[in-house]
Order: sequence, then C-alpha cells, then structure tokens
Amino acid sequence: MFLLHTDNMTMEYRQLGGAGLKVPVLSMGTGTFGGGGELFGSWGNSGAEEATRLVDICLEAGLNMFDSADIYSGGLAEEILGKAIKGRRDSVLISTKATFRSGEGPNDAGSSRHHLIRSIEASLRRLGTDYIDLFQLHGFDALTPIEETLGTLDELVRAGKIRYLGCSNFSGWHLMKSLALSEKHGLARYVANQTYYSLIGRDYEWELMPLGVDQKVGAVVWSPLGWGRLTGKIRRGAPRPESSRLNAKASSDAGPQVADEYLFTVVDALDQVAAETGKTVPQIALNWLLQRPTVSTVIIGARNEEQLRQNLGAAGWNLTLEQAARLDAASAVPLPYPYWHQQGFSERNPFPCR
Repeated sequence: MFLLHTDNMTMEYRQLGGAGLKVPVLSMGTGTFGGGGELFGSWGNSGAEEATRLVDICLEAGLNMFDSADIYSGGLAEEILGKAIKGRRDSVLISTKATFRSGEGPNDAGSSRHHLIRSIEASLRRLGTDYIDLFQLHGFDALTPIEETLGTLDELVRAGKIRYLGCSNFSGWHLMKSLALSEKHGLARYVANQTYYSLIGRDYEWELMPLGVDQKVGAVVWSPLGWGRLTGKIRRGAPRPESSRLNAKASSDAGPQVADEYLFTVVDALDQVAAETGKTVPQIALNWLLQRPTVSTVIIGARNEEQLRQNLGAAGWNLTLEQAARLDAASAVPLPYPYWHQQGFSERNPFPCR
C-alpha cells in the first residue's frame, strides 16, 4: 500500500492485481464525457473545458487514473479525455476498453486480431497518446479463438502500445481459461477484471472474487452505486427523483432489477452508518467496496464538480468492522448452487464468498 498525501486528502494506491503497477483506490470514469446519443446523454455531457476541470480536481486529490471505452459516445469520450490530459500524459494512467460493436461492418465487433488492432489504433489517435496503461476487453467473444485474442494482445504489449491487460464482464470460466492459456503459451496475462460490484449487486463475490484472490486478478469496479440506486436520493416511501436515470422516461439504462424492499433495507443501513460517521450515503457505499478483497480501484463518475468532490470523499478513511458487518448483513442474499453448498465446508474451501 502507498499513501499519497495532498492538501485535501490522502489517496491510497494499491497494486493492480499481481502486477507491479500501483493505481489509486478511486478512478475517474469518463462515461459522462461527450453525452452522445440517448444512453450516454443520460449519463452526462461534459465537454472538453468541463472535463479538463474535473481532471484538475482529480489530480489535486491524488486520483490519476481515468477509465474510458471506444463506445462511450461513439469515441467522443476518448477524444475529450485526450484533450483534458494534453500536456500531462506522464502524470496520468489511461484505462480504456474495446470489443463491443463500433461500426456496421461484420468485423466491427469482437476480439479478433482484425478488430482489436483497429480498435486500439483508433483509441490511441482519439486519446492523443502512443500507449494505453490498461487495456481491457469489454466483453467475452465466444466466436474468436482465445489463442488469437491473447496472441494479438501480447503482440501489442510487446510493441509498447499497451502496458497492462484486463477483461470485463467475463464469466469465471472465461477468465480462468484465458489465464491458463496465457500461462501455457507464455503470453501477457490479465491482471485486472473490470466488474460490476455494489452493495446491491454482490454476484461478483460468488466465483470471480475467489478466482481473483487465487490468481491475483484485481477488481476494477464499475457502477459501484448500483445504477444510481445508492446515491441517497431513493428512500422508503419517497418518490424517485424525476431526473433519475432509473426513470424509464429518462433512460433505458436501468441495470439489473432490484426488489424495492431489498433496496430499502440496504439504504436504511447506509443511512444509519452515514449518521454515525458524518459521511454521505454514497461515500459509505463506496468505502464499503474499498474494504472488500481483491478490489484494486473503484470507478467513480460525476456529472459535475460537486458530485466529483463528494465521491472523492469516499477515500482516506475506513468503516469500522462492525459497521461493515452491518452493511454485509443488510445486503446479503440467498446464494445459488453450488455456492450455498460450499459454505458448509469452509475447512476445504479457503476462499468463501461471504
């Protein structure tokens, strides 16, 4: 662990999985940059000037990692990020992703050699850089041989265009098979797994977390506030805010369904801990994640400076063990098979999911 002290706070740095690279425990997501299209327009629409200001605030707080993807606003988010970091590339870490459809052609999607090389070259142009610190496959491609994908990524690492590799939205067997083939053929391996994880979405703990512990793959957490459900704006007996992206009229990006009573139970627990600590509900939810096994960094988003500063306040302190345990209990759900069965044999299962 490395602590960077700034005028405003202390930012903790952790190793990215088993790699030597150290990353801040909070990273800045750029899905709010650009606002292109209905989906990303509902996330935010920061232009180059506002994005530059947000990057300034992040760097002042010790947050130097910025996450993007080629599909965010059709590449506009990467362009804006490139403008926002111009002249200070050596001070930041860039994380980006590809594999989702980025064009109309038959080869404009997936993890083929053809698509990956074109995607990475395009991202480098938009970002205005000659290397990407962390490149992640945005999803698994079951049609392309894994050896082709890993071989292509290894070549790009050796060429200096990518420094570290990660994946996102993989099943446990997708990731484990890839790691095994990397070891077999002596190829660069995945050190990061960009994954959905939140107090109301703990599926990551069932298989991917034990895999991460065993294989030293660090979690890069996306949507840590459960699609805005843990911002503190949604509470028992209160109408949902008109501007919520969970509102069907506002956006189709509502994420996985969450039962109201379950959500309210978790929010009630967050409210109690927030009152005890003097922190906000989202700060509590983010800090809980920072204390979970395998978590290297949590991606925070912000439509504006106020939201960014509030989210940055999630780092530099810790919940007590008792407070974390209460949040664990409030957010616990029945496990599917075989995970509930494995819980009964802890002496033989060194990586329990709870």
